[in-house]
Amino acid sequence: MNINLNGKTALVCGASKGIGKSIAVEFSKAGANVILVARSLKDLTNVSSLLEGNSHKYIVADLQNPLQAAGVIKSQLPSNDCIDILVNNSGGPPAGKISKAENEDFVTAFDRLILSSHTLTQLVLPGMISRNWGRIINIISISVKQPVDNLGVSNTIRGAAASWAKSMANELAQYGVNVNSILPGFTSTERLTTLIQNTAKNSNLSEDQVTKQILSQIPLGRFVAPEEIAYLALFLSSSFAEAISGTSIPVDGGYLRTI
Repeated sequence: MNINLNGKTALVCGASKGIGKSIAVEFSKAGANVILVARSLKDLTNVSSLLEGNSHKYIVADLQNPLQAAGVIKSQLPSNDCIDILVNNSGGPPAGKISKAENEDFVTAFDRLILSSHTLTQLVLPGMISRNWGRIINIISISVKQPVDNLGVSNTIRGAAASWAKSMANELAQYGVNVNSILPGFTSTERLTTLIQNTAKNSNLSEDQVTKQILSQIPLGRFVAPEEIAYLALFLSSSFAEAISGTSIPVDGGYLRTI
């Protein structure tokens, strides 16, 4: 199977590290023009140097303020209707018990994970509809199907993100625009490191003990690599996935106990 994204332009959010970075790299290998979005100019510059080909650019924008970020992105796009593939991806809320969460924690997470996806989708949608082809891929979490301990706010907002994506998929299918969500499991990123550190601190366990506890729940016996998330995003963006829309697909090494 040879996935060819030549001539396609992908807007990849959260592209400065982890899963977003891996998706951007894989898209570039498949021939896509990649537009990287993240907060850190230094990190974006570093990732840009890893991309294959020359038709790429990066935009510094903070998805915590969706309307402002969309304005910045729109002003720097080559054209208003150039985006064929949108990858909605943003860092999740800090770890913590839901019983300890403040109201503002939910508002902050909603802005970053729901409103940013919605605003950017509305920005790129006219071009996709005019071409009768588009891909919107949402990087969410396995907590959509099974809440993860010590991620109370994230569990709540991720579920809302999946429902938003499913609703959008139902509306946009008639225009040739597919909307799908990827649900990463415990993935080797900085966020996982932070989660392990936070859990260890709050449970009087060592980080090694927490790591072993998590791994004991993953049948595959290891964490997911960011590249493995990127491979699925690449497939869902290709012509091979024309009939796939409205799905939420876990990549978790078998962690989920649901069917």
